[in-house]
Amino acid sequence: MWVQRLLEFTGWEPSAHSVDWAAVEEELRIPLPTDFKQLCEVFGGGTFSDSIAFYGRTAGFRFNFVLSWQAPLPPLPAEIGQYQKYTPGGKGYIKWASSEWGTEYCWLVDAQQPGTYPVLARGEAGEWREYDMSTSEFLYRVLADKDFQPFGIAQYGLDPTFQPGPEVDGR
Repeated sequence: MWVQRLLEFTGWEPSAHSVDWAAVEEELRIPLPTDFKQLCEVFGGGTFSDSIAFYGRTAGFRFNFVLSWQAPLPPLPAEIGQYQKYTPGGKGYIKWASSEWGTEYCWLVDAQQPGTYPVLARGEAGEWREYDMSTSEFLYRVLADKDFQPFGIAQYGLDPTFQPGPEVDGR
């Protein structure tokens, strides 16, 4: 439902992106959210509304979900120790998107509780907020809901677009 809303919001025509989810999930040692996989398969990696970088790809360098997970996400002084980066088989956060303003969008995952993926969002000031909603619902609210604060961007009047990363389909 929320993936479809994102397609309608952006006017994006779904494209087929083949992903070897078994390999990705084996590396992470957890299953990933179904709606995230759907987002990756219809959008690939790219930028929403010229502001939100979505790491929906598993090949190439830019917008690569696996590489974004492997890259260091430095803690800010206000939240050192609050959440740790996920390590396979453990508990922690995995980044799946970010904004041009320094906001990070992640999940809090626990290999002992597969299937539970609260969204964590961290603003430029370093504060973490947890949301009990799917990845696609959170992303839709960030893009389209003017009242979704402090992480929503709809109040800025940005065009509701999706621009795929440069390596996708040559588009």
